[in-house]
Amino acid sequence: MARQKGIIKLKGTIGDITFYKTKDGHLAREKGGIDASRIASDPAFQRTRENGSEFGRAGKAGKILRTAFRALLLNSADSRMVSRLTQQMVKVIQADTTSVRGLRNVIDGEAELLAGFEFNIGGKLGTTLFAPFVATINRVTGDIIVDLASFVPLNMIAAPSGATHYKVISAGAEIDFEAETFVASNSETAILPWDINASVAINHSNPVTPASTKPLFLALGVEFYQEVNGQMYALKNGSYNPLSIVKVDSGV
Repeated sequence: MARQKGIIKLKGTIGDITFYKTKDGHLAREKGGIDASRIASDPAFQRTRENGSEFGRAGKAGKILRTAFRALLLNSADSRMVSRLTQQMVKVIQADTTSVRGLRNVIDGEAELLAGFEFNIGGKLGTTLFAPFVATINRVTGDIIVDLASFVPLNMIAAPSGATHYKVISAGAEIDFEAETFVASNSETAILPWDINASVAINHSNPVTPASTKPLFLALGVEFYQEVNGQMYALKNGSYNPLSIVKVDSGV
């Protein structure tokens, strides 16, 4: 892979060189590689096929998790979140000590490895929200809960420049990775002033199916706003809004 320089940027293929644009700029690479049919059948590429199968499974698992949290991710995700989540899902799958290589999966892996995953690397929850919270997953009742005691926003929330208000958001999700289905519910506070006045206690309950045997997830985040002439505007299109998976119950 090479970076294009000069005034004129090319797109397309000339000879064995392909020119293309990415988020990292205009790049060029030489065509080549091993024929796909050989990779699919040659015993020498057995490990490649196994890795490819598990990587594809990780991609699908990441997609269903993102879809479950889509309502929150609309304002709280960075441009590389998809690839970062897929990489983490690969680690979850590789932790499966039951299945053979190529057939390892999320259910038999360690879904708890997703705890702490930051959907927005530009605004992490741990460096934004300092108010203590208690995360609870009650598998029997299906309640996925987060509680925050009263706190002073100016002291306990590190808001970006220009922010005047904030909102605490959360979501609970029950995910069937095999069937690629989910049950999810969301909660949010009103838009609150970022000032020296103590907030009220916050209690979010995000119910899913009672007595579910599927993996359960709790995500917590903050959205920032700026008040201008009495109107609230999302700050920087969400580029500073943190959202993190704060608790996981794999159900295994």
